[in-house]
Amino acid sequence: MSADTNPPVIRLQDYTAPAYRLRHVEMVFDLDPESTLVTTTMAVTRLAGMEVPLELDGDRDMALVSVWLDNRELPDGRYELTEESLTLRDLPEEFELQIQTSINPKANTKLEGLYQSNGMFCTQCEAEGFRRITFFPDRPDVMTTYRVTIRAPKADYPVLLSNGNNVENGDLPDGRHYAVWDDPFPKPSYLFALVAGDLAMMEDRFTTMGDRDVTLRIFVEHGNESRCAYAMDSLIRSMKWDEERFGLEYDLDIFNIVAVSDFNMGAMENKSLNIFNAKYILADPETATDADFALVEGIVAHEYFHNWTGNRVTCRDWFQLSLKEGLTVFRDQEFSGDQRSHAVQRIEDVRMLRARQFPEDAGPLSHPVRPDSYIEINNFYTATVYEKGAEVIRMMHSILGEDGFQRGMKLYFERHDGQAVTCDDFTAAMSDANDMDLSHFKLWYSQSGTPLVTVSEHYDETAKTFRIRVRQETRPTPGQEKKQPLYIPLRTALIGQDGQDLSCRFDGVEAREHVLTLTKAEQDFVFEGVGEKPILSINRGFSAPVILKSDAGHPEKAFQMAHDADPFNRWNAGQDYGVSLILEMVETLQNGGKPDVDPAFLDAMGRIARDQAIDPAFKALALTLPSEDYVAEQMQVVDVEAIHGAREHLRRAIGTAHRDQFQHLYETHRLEDGRFDPGAEAAGHRALRSVALGYLGSADGDTAAPVLKSHFDQADNMTDAMAALRYLTDMDVPERASCLTAFEERWKGNQQVMDKWFGIQAMSARQNTLDDVRGLMEHPAFTMKNPNRVRSLIGAFCIGNPLHFHVQDGSGYDFLAEQVIALDKINPQVAARLMGPLGQWRRFDSGHQEKMKAAISHVLESGELSKDVYEIASKSLAG
Repeated sequence: MSADTNPPVIRLQDYTAPAYRLRHVEMVFDLDPESTLVTTTMAVTRLAGMEVPLELDGDRDMALVSVWLDNRELPDGRYELTEESLTLRDLPEEFELQIQTSINPKANTKLEGLYQSNGMFCTQCEAEGFRRITFFPDRPDVMTTYRVTIRAPKADYPVLLSNGNNVENGDLPDGRHYAVWDDPFPKPSYLFALVAGDLAMMEDRFTTMGDRDVTLRIFVEHGNESRCAYAMDSLIRSMKWDEERFGLEYDLDIFNIVAVSDFNMGAMENKSLNIFNAKYILADPETATDADFALVEGIVAHEYFHNWTGNRVTCRDWFQLSLKEGLTVFRDQEFSGDQRSHAVQRIEDVRMLRARQFPEDAGPLSHPVRPDSYIEINNFYTATVYEKGAEVIRMMHSILGEDGFQRGMKLYFERHDGQAVTCDDFTAAMSDANDMDLSHFKLWYSQSGTPLVTVSEHYDETAKTFRIRVRQETRPTPGQEKKQPLYIPLRTALIGQDGQDLSCRFDGVEAREHVLTLTKAEQDFVFEGVGEKPILSINRGFSAPVILKSDAGHPEKAFQMAHDADPFNRWNAGQDYGVSLILEMVETLQNGGKPDVDPAFLDAMGRIARDQAIDPAFKALALTLPSEDYVAEQMQVVDVEAIHGAREHLRRAIGTAHRDQFQHLYETHRLEDGRFDPGAEAAGHRALRSVALGYLGSADGDTAAPVLKSHFDQADNMTDAMAALRYLTDMDVPERASCLTAFEERWKGNQQVMDKWFGIQAMSARQNTLDDVRGLMEHPAFTMKNPNRVRSLIGAFCIGNPLHFHVQDGSGYDFLAEQVIALDKINPQVAARLMGPLGQWRRFDSGHQEKMKAAISHVLESGELSKDVYEIASKSLAG
């Protein structure tokens, strides 16, 4: 697809219901790496009054072998075949259609449909991969039952898996064997899954609340069995939690997970056969960090929770993607909060939202939680659909309360089990179950952009009232010039001078915390019975996904850092304070001056470091400065060099001012029992110790290298080893090379750990990092065919290293354009996702803008592009 091509645009307003219903599907796979034969038999009913042809989706990389209608082979003239479809006309009301196709899994580098990974057959059918297996109505609102037979050489592929229950197995001539899988629950084609290979297995069992005995199995490549225990434990805890919190029980006799080395996504929730990127299953203390363990726990839970929120009730069309993803992200966040710490989990979730979704909302690719149109659906697996979608669900939960939300969930399943539905259907269930009008609230689904909420304060000492005026504004985004006021719930409290929440009256209710409902462009809220001038704590728990600006200055932020009873706002006050200081220092650096550091901020950070009552995990977050990317989001014109310089200056000042305290934290939070515990408490101690190590390194400069190397050498877990490497990779010292070499030598045979080795070098602040990245692309372990490896090196540099990606000469932009063009021919999904940083060109000065636009134009003018890359590149340039 070239720049002058106009690809078809799929629009929500053009949706039409399917004209044919599939009563049942049977599939037979004769597996061969280069020539797999797929025989698909469909029992079809044409719906009353629908006198239209049957159009089946297909793909140019798939060969049609034959078409049979009611046991008679059709000649070429009875159907119309194109590169992307098979169309049949003049069909009876009920018929049986059999289609044979031939595919080449070994050559499938797109990793969509049926492909091979390290010799194993596996599938990825979401969103539109099934059409690369057979001609089919490949849309989520066509749901049916499947019976699948898999045949393959037994010696090479002893494990044969698909959806549902395994109902038959047997041997065949010539050393082949077969397995038959039957899935009694209707599902759309995107949930189809198949795996075949020589795999090791870990097994456990779970008894549901209805006394169903479920076999649980995790399949991995041989040698990785010992690294599955945490994933299995996470699965069991997820199943139990979903019963206790939502009353949802697993519905089959077996639940399988397979870990795959080559995978475009994190994982896939196929009914009863979840296929995972191996990095989100394999975890042990030697090879996985605490962050990895948390991701394994959260993603295993997420995919399991889809069994009801996504599988039993699925999407009518892909515009409704957040129906399943936003809801299930909310559920996995709640699960992780219950398993670990709700305060820490909430902060981590918001950090991700601000880092990924807020920039998306502010850029050329901004789109609503429920998009209006797309060219390539793979491009809408975005932070807006997932993370902002989860925030929309969380706001509903805040508005309705836990009991009301659960009533809505119960009604949702009662109405729609076994159906493909819409976001409106979900909201209607919530509304009807609680007799509450949510029509205004639904605007969150259709309006893009992040609201800016501005708060001004006035305290009347005589009347003992505290008035706040709250304004909301959502700026224009591509395709939406005019914005309407949203329904914004703001959890709010007033803090007294003793640091305690004040009891006061709002809207006739006496309480220490209130939920303000902002529904207009501007509203006043008055609190009564306020005996002293308070400190305002608003949007507690990040109750609404907004950007908040208030009258609060540095003294108020410092007070909140010390006293706010809401953990999120206590942390956020420090982030706001830190951002304002860094921005002040940026301005000083841009004017050629030497920045000063506010002593009050240093004191506030010191108080946090000394406060023994603070949970270590929370303290680690509270002591961590705002990221360079987050600071950049607050600037009209981004200056990455000044931001980096200012942030490092502040970090050194904190480290120097409190060096003794950080040394104390480093020594006292060492875990001495010798056993690694992946739980939240132990992880919190390691996190705090890592933060202390970083401040010690910043205070001591290059003289800290021996201490960092000692930390690396003594590390008995990956978290500690990576903490030392993270700081060493920024230094030009001999210890850097020796530790990186030792790490590579030890882990060169482990793909997941080597991804860390590539990534940490790509994000280095050292000069010539781009040269290092180009050199690492020549490393024997690097390949463009593995998405994890591409993300760990190219993605880590272009997305995770703004200092060197945005270098003045534009070489970072040219590098990304080169890699996108090359990768598009191998894996368009991954290539398109790398394009994001170039779309932020409007936020930079004219020099950077021209170089970024030139890089995008170079991609567009490079020749034939996939729809994936074309859509992102063209919108980035024009939006």
